[in-house]
Amino acid sequence: MTQPPHRYFIINKPTNMVSQFVSTDAVGLLGDLDFDFPPGTHAIGRLDSQSEGLLILTTNKRVTRLLFTGEEPHRRTYWVNVGHHVNEQTLELLRNGIGIEIKGGAQYITSPCEVEIIDRPAILTRHPNETWENVPNTWLKITLTEGKYHQIRKMVRTAGHRCKRLVRVSIEDLELGDLPPGQVREIEETRFFDLLKIKNWQSADISSDWRTRPPVTNPEH
Repeated sequence: MTQPPHRYFIINKPTNMVSQFVSTDAVGLLGDLDFDFPPGTHAIGRLDSQSEGLLILTTNKRVTRLLFTGEEPHRRTYWVNVGHHVNEQTLELLRNGIGIEIKGGAQYITSPCEVEIIDRPAILTRHPNETWENVPNTWLKITLTEGKYHQIRKMVRTAGHRCKRLVRVSIEDLELGDLPPGQVREIEETRFFDLLKIKNWQSADISSDWRTRPPVTNPEH
């Protein structure tokens, strides 16, 4: 029997929703979105329940490995609202590497990344998680290529700031754009891989049975 072609989606994940279709907890689920996803659809990577923005969903189980174990790490960009004003010294600390605690309690120095102060993105809807204008706060644009558990939240906390709102806006050239919270956009297959800068998605070695390969750890912020 011929298998149906794979399908690829992006969503603008709202807060108070986990990056999965099933949970034993009373939480918002991907299945709550007003969209009829095909059987076998799953999320690539994760955003924690309070984080928002770009999340990839697909029926293609190979995408996780293609995205997270390629020779070139993929760039992911976030808009981050933190409490208080961020000074240049703190920006350099975040850019050059900062110590965070990872699984098992070990200390880890983050890889260099791009960090800049930005104006509040006008495209964002107002959300109670973020700091109001009359309270000192800073919006940051952070681009990194690694994804330890809650990495951005831990980075800004170590630097002395609380992360109030975190929105993923792009993975390589695959962008959230003007997609409203809770909405879904389907991407054509070739364009999907082009935007992610994945060139070997049709190669024979990659198409071999993914279940025989070592597990991949997905980032979560």
